[in-house]
Amino acid sequence: MIMNLQQFAKVSLGFFPTPLVELPRLSKALGGPKIFMKRDDQTGLALGGNKTRKLEYLLGDAIKQGSDAIITAGAAQSNHCRQTAAAAAKLGMACHLVLGGEEPAQPTGNLLLDRIFGSHIHWAGDHRKGEDILELYDRLKACGKNPYHVPYGGSNELGALAFAEAAKELDEQCHDLSFTHIIFASSSGGTHAGLMLGKQAYGKTHQVVGIRIDKEETGEMSFDRQVLSLANRAATLAGLNHEFGAEDIILNEHYLGAGYGVMGALEEEAIAITARTEGILLDPVYTGRAMGGLFDMVRSGELVQGDRVLFWHTGGTPALFAD
Repeated sequence: MIMNLQQFAKVSLGFFPTPLVELPRLSKALGGPKIFMKRDDQTGLALGGNKTRKLEYLLGDAIKQGSDAIITAGAAQSNHCRQTAAAAAKLGMACHLVLGGEEPAQPTGNLLLDRIFGSHIHWAGDHRKGEDILELYDRLKACGKNPYHVPYGGSNELGALAFAEAAKELDEQCHDLSFTHIIFASSSGGTHAGLMLGKQAYGKTHQVVGIRIDKEETGEMSFDRQVLSLANRAATLAGLNHEFGAEDIILNEHYLGAGYGVMGALEEEAIAITARTEGILLDPVYTGRAMGGLFDMVRSGELVQGDRVLFWHTGGTPALFAD
């Protein structure tokens, strides 16, 4: 299958392709498969992260629609919101962030960067997934603005297509190298759906393994069904004649720990060992948990010698500096 993504508006926000590197010392320390990493923490926008890819399509669409203000939502330490704020600043657009929780006395980590980028922050208490966006959207419209709603995590059909494109980028970097597994943090679903779509579009055989980060469901549909629905809608948008089913999704839910953003021993070990073997920083919310899951999969024998595992580093470094 061939995807024609040229039909979609896109704006340049990051540095691509991001590096593909082997992690020999980490592989040796774990004693299992060869481990590689796709460094989307090096996308270049506001200290990097995978959301830059999605924002290139989403803000391209916003510009096409003549929007002058961007609205999105997330947790107080949202990597997505930080990159959205930076992208809006780069493009000269107002940015409104609806953040869960209450305003802290001193901003740190991603929240500090949100403020530096000049975003307007609206605190939403228990609502960290955009439940209050419609009200803000209507207020901005009433004030004469033309707002554009970037979905939670950038995870709609356009956001997913950005990661189908990322799968093509990876394929072009690999040459004779092939992977048995691609492992990543799965939270809002767009990265997961896009990598499923890319696997199908480019005829790959690796397993696409999402490590679930957040046990909280959004809406009436379970998270795995949300990812499947998004993958199918993105396939339709891209003109691919394929329907994904339950057998196509791998979502590992064994590492949810005490909940979203709560760092435990799993994340602490993954951050420390990756830093001390490869000099690479993970974050405590997403990549630390996903890499901790990879560690456990090696130790349990789910990943073995002979496997070639790609860990997709989705960014998040500023969260290391949060309270």
